[in-house]
Amino acid sequence: MEKTLTITYHHHSGFSCELGQTLLVFDYWTGENGELPEEKRITSEMLKKYRQVYVFISHEHPDHYDQAVYGWREAGNVHYIISHDMPAEADGERMRPGDIQVLAGGVIVKAFDSTDLGVSFLVEVDGVRIFHAGDLNFWHWRDESTIREINEADEDFRNALAPIIGEAIDVAFFPVDPRQGMMYDAGANTFIMSVKPRLMIPMHFFGRRSIASEFARHSRTAETNVAALTRYGEQLALDFDETGHVTLRMLTPPEMVPPVRKEPILPIIEPRQTATDVSLENLSQEDPFSDSDLPVAMDEQNEQ
Repeated sequence: MEKTLTITYHHHSGFSCELGQTLLVFDYWTGENGELPEEKRITSEMLKKYRQVYVFISHEHPDHYDQAVYGWREAGNVHYIISHDMPAEADGERMRPGDIQVLAGGVIVKAFDSTDLGVSFLVEVDGVRIFHAGDLNFWHWRDESTIREINEADEDFRNALAPIIGEAIDVAFFPVDPRQGMMYDAGANTFIMSVKPRLMIPMHFFGRRSIASEFARHSRTAETNVAALTRYGEQLALDFDETGHVTLRMLTPPEMVPPVRKEPILPIIEPRQTATDVSLENLSQEDPFSDSDLPVAMDEQNEQ
């Protein structure tokens, strides 16, 4: 049976996945200063069109846990699945690594370990399998850690990854955190090579859009496609046909960058002068290369 999974990027590590009458929302966050525009935010009114909405919270870090999600309860069809170590005031079905939940609508949830707080989630809806890593990553902090600390982080990551290897995954959301500096994508690349999801979508890039885009450009493999969603509300669709073949479609038009008006490189050409008209008396003797045309360093462009 043909089906379409529609994925929407919200902010940071927040995504929603729509399949038929089911909506999954992962680690929704409006931003430290409310960066997610009002018109791009999820509302309880928007959620009423679904038969069931499942909201996943991988852990309590503020960039993954926005209490605004509990305002969606009034839609009447929203259910919360949260990590076992969430604060007491957080409401929802709590899951530990290794737990499995079968929810209404045939939704199956498996919880896996993390290398930070909380858990990661593998969710199956109508045969489509979606993995959200939360803060599961190879947190090596290579530019500031000791060799021993890096080796311990590597071992922790591989131990957490081991139970996931062998799971069939159609879409994986995984961190590419630029704060890690050199080899910021080590964990994501290891995940691609060992788990081999059909599609990887980078997340947790702290507004560094170019980081996610560059990762998508150079990390594709024969088994795994990589697509970057970097703009608030940006969407893509995965069309599954009866044979299991998947077609990826970008639903959001490409970003249109207005052209930059530049002054002409050369002055307006005046009528050609004869040799007798040319005078060198006022020619400047200053160094013609004293003013550099080299570009200056620009800050990373924030999410639009």
